[in-house]
Amino acid sequence: MAATARFLCPPTARAPPKFNCSSTLATQPESAKKRLLSLIASQERGLRTQRSPGALSSIVEAIDAVAALGRGTVTTGASLSATWRLLWTTEKEQLYIIENARWFGTAAGDVLQVIDVEQKALNNVINFPPDGVFFVRSNIEIASSQRVNFRFTSAVLRGKSWEIPLPPFGQGWFENVYLDDEIRVAKDIRGDYLIVERAPYSWKE
Repeated sequence: MAATARFLCPPTARAPPKFNCSSTLATQPESAKKRLLSLIASQERGLRTQRSPGALSSIVEAIDAVAALGRGTVTTGASLSATWRLLWTTEKEQLYIIENARWFGTAAGDVLQVIDVEQKALNNVINFPPDGVFFVRSNIEIASSQRVNFRFTSAVLRGKSWEIPLPPFGQGWFENVYLDDEIRVAKDIRGDYLIVERAPYSWKE
């Protein structure tokens, strides 16, 4: 990783007591990720961040630190295929729906991104327990080691016994600036950020 290449370990004889270069390098990514997750933990998936420029600045700084560790890695391979659950975002459309889920007589449940690299498919999903769901289908194309192009193809608002189809409404790209076995951090064409975790289940339409 780029961050690792720039870290120069001091000679063993000059190292401070109990300092271990290899262990420090090993914990560097985990430390940066831990700080990022700590900063977003109280942000209600981004709702609070909208009202706090200071919090947003700190979170973006932490994202940049994690992205530096992910620079040069491949984040668009098979491991991208998963059901991803939203932890935090700056995407106003998603946050608007989450905040106003009361219109459906409920609170927003899990917000998901379901990606299948092999099938070139992506679904954005917002659940409204117990029976409601809004999802947008997209086609995707892997553009580079970290960039994914997408094009919306259709959308559906569905209840227990009804369904309203909606027209597709856009295209763009996002870059996975960091990806590991637990989380993914992305930045999109509009400069919005997305932090998601691997959900403990698989969502199926």
